[in-house]
Amino acid sequence: MEIFVGYGNYTIALATMIGIYSIMALGLNIQWGLTGLFNLGIAGFFAVGAYASAILTTSETPKHIGGFDLPVVLAWPLAMIAAAFIAWAVARICIRLRADYLAIATIGIGEILRLIFKNEQWATGGTRGISNISRPFEQLPGIWAPLAFLGVVLILAMVAYWLAERGRTSPWGRVVQAIRDNEPAARAAGKNVETFRIQGFVIGSAFMGLAGALTAHYFKFVGPEATDPLQVTFLVWVMLIVGGNGSNRGAMLGAAVIWTMWSASELFSSRLSGDWAHRAPFVRLFLVGLILQIMLQYFPDGLMPRQRQITARLPRKPTIDQPQSSHILPPF
Repeated sequence: MEIFVGYGNYTIALATMIGIYSIMALGLNIQWGLTGLFNLGIAGFFAVGAYASAILTTSETPKHIGGFDLPVVLAWPLAMIAAAFIAWAVARICIRLRADYLAIATIGIGEILRLIFKNEQWATGGTRGISNISRPFEQLPGIWAPLAFLGVVLILAMVAYWLAERGRTSPWGRVVQAIRDNEPAARAAGKNVETFRIQGFVIGSAFMGLAGALTAHYFKFVGPEATDPLQVTFLVWVMLIVGGNGSNRGAMLGAAVIWTMWSASELFSSRLSGDWAHRAPFVRLFLVGLILQIMLQYFPDGLMPRQRQITARLPRKPTIDQPQSSHILPPF
């Protein structure tokens, strides 16, 4: 019986992390898949949401600022607002950069944010992080507590998907996709390219901030290790590439596939001993890199590519034949 309980807890934990990563992948898809913004600073906005929610919901302590004791229904939207505000400030400075230049700028800003959270001990606890974060429904007995939290995560993931899909098919979504595909043409049509880019960057970062808040409350702790770029930035990019760049359903599928593989490899590596136990993290990275290379070679559009909007050409209405000349020859 205990083995079934263990498998049940593992399945719930797996599904919970898939839901959280799906929200992050959807945010990245808004930035890169729709708007064409190369953001490598995901870890920074994730950390903003995680620390903001942790500070707002914890009790007063001399280890870090806090004492607000806000419920999560208020803390999570405020965490999204905090991540969105930081993203707006970053976008105002860097949004005119293109491709690799924007990637360099965002990864630098993301690392600056992480180092601030790591070193400002008076505010964030420094290297010790923030612990004793409340988790919704943790007072429920047995398996019901993680199951209830999973339900909340899945609901938020579906809401995020609905919002992302509505945005993609809306006039705003068509404009940002036009900017992504042909910026000069969008400018010629009178669109304010910088404004739309900033909006896409801010909305995607707000999704990442929500994912950070959910992660902090799920693990009841947030620290420098929880915002590691390997698991927060690199894996999310792999998820979007594998699932399908520009496809919201592909982003969620990629999150499920990559995190399942990552979690299963951790279970396998935990059983290794000797030198192989020390090599296990590198083997996991190798597997992720191998999957990425295979996808780029054989499935460049991902497992679920975006649906390109094709306007069907309607058949032309038949016209009445007109005489070639108004002069009508008399019959012979």
